Amino acid sequence: MDPGTSLDDIAPIAILMDELRSEDVQLRLNAIHRISTIALALGPERARDELIPFLQDSVDDEDEVLLALAEELGRNFEEYIGGPEYAHVLLGPLENLSAVEETLVRDKAAESITKISNVLNKAQIEQYYIPLVQRLSHGEWFTSRTSSCALYAPVYDRVSPAIQDELRRGFAALASDDTPMVRRAAAKWLAPLVKKFTKQHVLTDGLAMYRKLQADDQDSVRLLTVEDLIAIAQQLSPAEVKEQLLKQIRQTMTDKSWRVRYMGASHFNELAEVVGQDLVREELIGHFVQLLKDNEAEVRTAAAGQIPGFAKLLEKEVVLARIVPCVRDICQDVSQHVRAALASQISGLAPLLGKEATIEHLLPLFLHLLKDEFPEVRLNIISKLEQVNTVIGIELLSESLLPAIVELAEDKSWRVRQAIIEYIPLLATQLGKAFFDESLGNLCMSWLGDSVYSIREAAAVNLKKLTEVFGVDWAKEQIVPKVVGMGQHPNYLYRMTTVQAIMTISPSLTLDIVRGDILEMLLQLAGDPIPNIRFNVAKALESIAISFGDTAEGRQLVQQKIIPVLEALKNDQDADVRFFASRALQKAQGLDA
Repeated sequence: MDPGTSLDDIAPIAILMDELRSEDVQLRLNAIHRISTIALALGPERARDELIPFLQDSVDDEDEVLLALAEELGRNFEEYIGGPEYAHVLLGPLENLSAVEETLVRDKAAESITKISNVLNKAQIEQYYIPLVQRLSHGEWFTSRTSSCALYAPVYDRVSPAIQDELRRGFAALASDDTPMVRRAAAKWLAPLVKKFTKQHVLTDGLAMYRKLQADDQDSVRLLTVEDLIAIAQQLSPAEVKEQLLKQIRQTMTDKSWRVRYMGASHFNELAEVVGQDLVREELIGHFVQLLKDNEAEVRTAAAGQIPGFAKLLEKEVVLARIVPCVRDICQDVSQHVRAALASQISGLAPLLGKEATIEHLLPLFLHLLKDEFPEVRLNIISKLEQVNTVIGIELLSESLLPAIVELAEDKSWRVRQAIIEYIPLLATQLGKAFFDESLGNLCMSWLGDSVYSIREAAAVNLKKLTEVFGVDWAKEQIVPKVVGMGQHPNYLYRMTTVQAIMTISPSLTLDIVRGDILEMLLQLAGDPIPNIRFNVAKALESIAISFGDTAEGRQLVQQKIIPVLEALKNDQDADVRFFASRALQKAQGLDA
């Protein structure tokens, strides 16, 4: 050993090596997560000369350890080895990780190489990065060739035209590889690469690669070419799209594999936006209608999700003539998932069609979907009614849909009831006080006695929101007497709900209402035989103390009424009651301070 080398200098790398050789996977994993600390202890030069070569030889390990290593090396690790000018040193270990068997490790290694490429200068890219890409592209195993596909796009626009030619040739070879996994990776990474091509190269090389992949005999390759199609169409004029890509668009939308049609349907709007208005009218409408009538429910679901977006690109008459009949059919679809996808999108058609057409064509469909047997369908319709309201107005909406909403408020699925509750404040804003009290007032109170806790909780929050919409005077008349009345109920759940409702709505009320109408009932419940109610009373008193303790009047109320009750609860026989009472007392007494 060099006499100038102290034990401290050797320790970090020795400890790391020992831990990485440990039989315990967790120890090895922890060691990898600490390599930045170890690199810092070693200093840049020793990190480059000792740590990186050691890591380069550590590829024979568990996948989770390799994944952690690939991730750590991409986290600005160049800062620990001397800065960006030495960043290329990290490419060695990552190149080895790019060729391992586990896909997650390879993908993370490629991601880290891409991050490192951002800090490399042009000379480093040409001297170190490009040879790495070429080595991986010509690797004996498909794993390295697969990883290489992700590495072309990040540097394509940062190298000389001669190297760009080489990169295009290299990628074209990968797109024609014998192994489907490599062709799949090429199809996945062609779109980001094509976006960096000049238009000339899109027409010569990009199209050739895309057509080859789009005609692949494996559907797992073809389905990934939909995004390539969109990327190429973005680079071309509508006339060029029609001339160069029309055949491929037709093939994709009518592919024999449902997975390819599914991808086409999922990205339909993105494609429609880049191909130009003429092609949308002449070609895409027909394909869209076919996708909405596809044999496979997954394809119909994906297409239904695109309806409003695609309809925006069409004239109103065309929507009514071609799209609305399909929507009508989908309302009766045998698959609940297709109906649910339609239910979440159908309201988006209302602003496009206008008031008369919405009333005539869409309103019957809303009503039909609101009565669907599948809860998610009903849920999706309810949550999107706002768009319809802005088009047809609240009177018509409440006239036609209110009976259905009241019916759903008693739905056997509690999630549907919960969605209705969450929609009530919005409905209240639009209906106005009088109409609301008449139609929905009692309904809102009935939820406080629901058998499902989440509904009772949501009902209390709903009352708070309604108080904010209609004001405290309305709350004093309509809510407070009913809530307080429930405090006398023989069933303890109703009494519990009273306490929780008071806790929720009190901050929205005035001190006078709390003092005059609410506090007395709460203090009575402090002596309830059920411990759960007593500790919730303590929580409610804490909430009131915090909400109103910022005024002299409020502090006086806390001192005179609340603190004595909390003092008594602090000595309760139940441990939970004592805990919450002590906490509330601490907060209440802290107000004076």
